[in-house]
Amino acid sequence: MGLLAQQVWARDPADVGKRARRKQLPISQKESQKWLHSLDAVYTAHDCCPTTRLVSVGDREADLYDVLAAPRPAGVDLLIRAAWDRCVQGAERYVWATVAAQPVGAHLQLKVPRRGPQAAPDATLALRFCALTLRPPRHRQREGLPVVTRWAVPVQEVEPPADVTPIEWLLLTTVVVDTVDDATQCVQWYSCRWGIEVWHRILKSGCRIEARQLASGERLQRCLTLYSVIAWRIFYATMLARAVPDMPCSVLLDLDEWQALYCAIHQCPTPPAEPPSLAQAVHWIAQLGGFVGRRRRDQPGTETLWRGFQHLMDLTKMYRIMRPQLCIQAKAP
Repeated sequence: MGLLAQQVWARDPADVGKRARRKQLPISQKESQKWLHSLDAVYTAHDCCPTTRLVSVGDREADLYDVLAAPRPAGVDLLIRAAWDRCVQGAERYVWATVAAQPVGAHLQLKVPRRGPQAAPDATLALRFCALTLRPPRHRQREGLPVVTRWAVPVQEVEPPADVTPIEWLLLTTVVVDTVDDATQCVQWYSCRWGIEVWHRILKSGCRIEARQLASGERLQRCLTLYSVIAWRIFYATMLARAVPDMPCSVLLDLDEWQALYCAIHQCPTPPAEPPSLAQAVHWIAQLGGFVGRRRRDQPGTETLWRGFQHLMDLTKMYRIMRPQLCIQAKAP
């Protein structure tokens, strides 16, 4: 879908130390209100496609009672990784104790992102699930916040490698979780959140947004807007080439782009009639950026794709200028 919304702000130096009195401040005066703004963006997207089910996925920073209790239209759900051991109605009284008392419903395999040169491993996770009735925070009792029922899906890695941090998530969701399949689907949804980390890495390492020195916040914000779209395109190209490598590259590149790419790589003036595969085109773009790929299993990195797309823009511009135009002349009868 691309980028639905983006928020940009800078911390006021006068607010240093505000964290110590965060419990006394309303949500409107906290940076955490960004999660409510992101929900507004999801609601707007749902208005544009009312028959599509949207799930807003957040990491532990999004574990806010205001978000969990926020009114939502039908077709919009939440999936948030828990950060706080909240009070619940029940014998165990707290979230973690309640979910720990649940039996293991199943074991599932999850593909873990690659770390360094090692191949991406599979993690075995113990899966539990149950319904929870969450109580508002004690320090906010005067606000009259409602008690809400949400479903908890905790997963814990079984026999993790000794040299890595084991996966241990406790997911809170508005999605009804009555079966193992429902719980497994929630875990798979949350694992998709790794994609936003990859996108941020492309924005910082590939596009080098933090190295830009543009003298003013307004210029930096305009630059960030442009590079955010570029970073999304690089991420989209990488994921699409892995998911559907045999698709024609025209799903990603314009006609002039893939023709210029083919002619530059093969050093020929005439492109083929049909576009090459998506995997091959992404590999060629990485070659433009310096990717060597000595081993068959090597995959292009974000920096090589970033440089390759930059080079492809120049090649496409020149290709449009220099390619011969076909002149069709009508013959006289």
